[in-house]
Amino acid sequence: MIFGFNTDVKHGDTIYHVQSEAHEGELLLQSQVFVRGRCIGKKATSYAAKAAEAQFGDAQKEQQLREQHRLVLDAIREGKLDNVLDHPEAEALAAVKELDVQWLSAESVHADRNLTMQLRVTEGGAAAAGARLTSRFTRPGSSPIYNQAVADSNGAAEIKIEVEEAALADSSLLVQANYQGRTTTKKFSLRKAD
Repeated sequence: MIFGFNTDVKHGDTIYHVQSEAHEGELLLQSQVFVRGRCIGKKATSYAAKAAEAQFGDAQKEQQLREQHRLVLDAIREGKLDNVLDHPEAEALAAVKELDVQWLSAESVHADRNLTMQLRVTEGGAAAAGARLTSRFTRPGSSPIYNQAVADSNGAAEIKIEVEEAALADSSLLVQANYQGRTTTKKFSLRKAD
């Protein structure tokens, strides 16, 4: 008898697909976890020791597989997937990490009436070359200023806004990065230098 379970579960912004099935020839119950069609890890349990027992049949295999499937789903919901996988592949797990925007020049950003921000966009720690950034600079009593930039091959981008330094004290900057269908937004608070 062939049986299995397929479930999609979301944690954060990531949708995980968990596929569990019995591999009769290998006497294994296996759960595989996929993100965007790529397998990021497996959990396998051998039932070879129980296979010879008369009372261990398809119903027992199905129940054991159901429990393993639920264990993997619960681990994803709790953010502890790597605790249940047999051999998590570090590179594959890194690939599902969030898209991130880092502010590289936070110490020195205002000169010659311009606010200049050096940013870096990464996905799973790797440069997100070609990521599109849209910024929204807001300050009290004025209309927002929008700006756009595209990250270079290192994931780096520069946003430059003409503004007086005195206006920075109560200002904020919202930066949204779009990369391969994924989006992240970061809010940066600004202040006038002391």
